[in-house]
Amino acid sequence: MDFERVLRMLAEFFEGSSTQWGVVGGLAVAVYGAARTTLDVDIVVDGQAQDAVIDFLEARGYQTLHRSTGYSNHLHRDPDLGRVDVVYLRGETSRRVFSEMNVRLGPQGASIPVPRPEHIAAMKAFSIRNDPRREARELADIEALLHAPDVNRAEIREYLTRYGLEDLLERLKDP
Repeated sequence: MDFERVLRMLAEFFEGSSTQWGVVGGLAVAVYGAARTTLDVDIVVDGQAQDAVIDFLEARGYQTLHRSTGYSNHLHRDPDLGRVDVVYLRGETSRRVFSEMNVRLGPQGASIPVPRPEHIAAMKAFSIRNDPRREARELADIEALLHAPDVNRAEIREYLTRYGLEDLLERLKDP
């Protein structure tokens, strides 16, 4: 997958449509210093833009594999364009995540928004709650995010507790 090409395409679309977005998943965890391999691009978008995002991706040749109010998954037959997974946030969660977004430099100096590590950890905790089979990978990412500079570890612990995952706290190597 050509991550640079896909991120550039997404950045141009979101900038042109004034849509709030950010990179999440493995790429975001890597931004915060973890050695993380990923095979797709995961993004977060305000839920009000869901139709526009899906229309954009489909117009670029992506096939929509799944669509729900919270997620959509898209696959391009060109391996360089690969897979794009989208998380849709709404309401107060959307306002909070996007108002506290960090910006990192991406391909060719483009500004790529990335949620705070605490918010990424919250999304990963939510993912574990919804699909316990994802626990090992997501928990490893949460542990890596606990080591991000200036991270609020207590906030991450609160998210795990909020999603009923208190039992996982003792498995984390919290510095």
